[in-house]
Amino acid sequence: MLDTLIHGGTVIDGTGNVGYKASVGVTGDILSVHHGDVSHLEASRKIDASNYVVSPGFIDLHSHAGLTILGEPHHDPKIRQGVTTELVGIDGISHAPFKTTRELERYIWLDSGLNGYPPMPPDWLSVSELLLQYEQSVAVNVAYILGNSPVRIWGVGWNQRDATKSEIENMKSVVREAMEEGAWGLSTGLDYPPGAYASTEELISISKESAKLGGFYHTHTRASLKSKGRLEPWMEALDIGRGADIPVHLTHFRQGFQGDGSHLDYLGLVEDARDEGMDVTFDCYTYPYSGTTITMGFPLWVKDGGPERLMEALQDDDDRARMKKEIPEENLKDNWLTNFNKPKNKVYEGRSIVEISELRNQDPRDALFDLLLEENLGISTVGLGTNPQTLPAFVSHPAGMIASDAILFGDHPNPRTYGCFPVVLAEFVRAEKHLRLPEAIRKMTSFPAQRLGLQDRGLIKDGFKADLVLFNPDTVKALATRDNPKQYPVGIDYVFVNGRIVIDDCHNTGATPGRALRRGKSC
Repeated sequence: MLDTLIHGGTVIDGTGNVGYKASVGVTGDILSVHHGDVSHLEASRKIDASNYVVSPGFIDLHSHAGLTILGEPHHDPKIRQGVTTELVGIDGISHAPFKTTRELERYIWLDSGLNGYPPMPPDWLSVSELLLQYEQSVAVNVAYILGNSPVRIWGVGWNQRDATKSEIENMKSVVREAMEEGAWGLSTGLDYPPGAYASTEELISISKESAKLGGFYHTHTRASLKSKGRLEPWMEALDIGRGADIPVHLTHFRQGFQGDGSHLDYLGLVEDARDEGMDVTFDCYTYPYSGTTITMGFPLWVKDGGPERLMEALQDDDDRARMKKEIPEENLKDNWLTNFNKPKNKVYEGRSIVEISELRNQDPRDALFDLLLEENLGISTVGLGTNPQTLPAFVSHPAGMIASDAILFGDHPNPRTYGCFPVVLAEFVRAEKHLRLPEAIRKMTSFPAQRLGLQDRGLIKDGFKADLVLFNPDTVKALATRDNPKQYPVGIDYVFVNGRIVIDDCHNTGATPGRALRRGKSC
């Protein structure tokens, strides 16, 4: 007897092939596909999917939920989009392993405007201990990739200097152990210290260790290299891939502002590398807005030593004067800020630094520095960071997949936090026809599963795990906008994770069946 029988729907199975009429059974956490008459099948529950597409659950290869989901395990902004698996530890910012709780707390503090806080104090140090935090205690499955920042903190420390040979050997051992405990590869965020202090040669060395165990290289590239040429950050990523003989995944890959060359140059870089025989893929988000911690735009020297050094710089007149000269003007005008926790600062939610400075009667940079002190560094920024005219070319490219890069806190977050995946179905497929629905689903299911190395997820196939989404292809829509970002999508009415129903007729059941998905082990 089946636990659930989903009948009458159109199955789009994640392969990229056209949909077909079939029924999907769920028994425990395993799915089965049934063709033809299913009236003889018994099930504890039957769902009439006549108006629905039944697809695999969506897989998000760029999630900043690793900490916040521990405090908000029902994870409504993402599960209501149909996301059933997320990759955390991206941008070089993973939260294990650490030698001491104090070091982990300092690291959480440094990037709190990007990744937020878990319930404090954190009670893990190793990768295996962190993965246990997600085991059947959150709504979605969590896969973990090792960030190079904790690797560097372990081997070198917080300071801006080259690693010695012995320190690189130490870091390589950290990578090996993390991979053995279930990490899927190595990530970098080469605008985020202390990982940003790593040289290309250092990254090649530690990436080789990940490659030996079947890992891949997931990278937020080094923006400072643009001074040498528009494509240099991505050229470095490919050089690391060649040097380490490791697959390369370029995350939030897109053309920047209009006038930033041609998007064909960016896509051509990927195509040429693939023609060369490299295993190169990318992901992109589907709104034109970028988002990160506001301190990412600060010069690297202010974090040389950790979060305490940044706090000192914010209070030092000489350091403030130097930072004022080095922080670009464009970082102040167009972006809006969010995640103000002090009641007196809530009025600034969704406003730019210039607007806030006028309210405070301050110089814009002084206003920013003072607010960071008041908010203990935890301010996020959102702004136009992608050319919307060329975004469809990235979304539809055969080497690309969809990922949200969603920051899950603040009263005025990036709208992609609530709408990244359904906007593909509603706008890029149904309205504008930039790609076919089966191909869009492949980009959100089997393709990211293949990139990760998941053996039993991402497809609707007998014996696979029952991560499923039921959506109405005619009504699905992302409601999140720049002005009103915290809106759930419509038309995604049922979501299953590991065979348990988490979204049931648009309602969150409160179930937390998510699992930690470990490399090299049955998921």
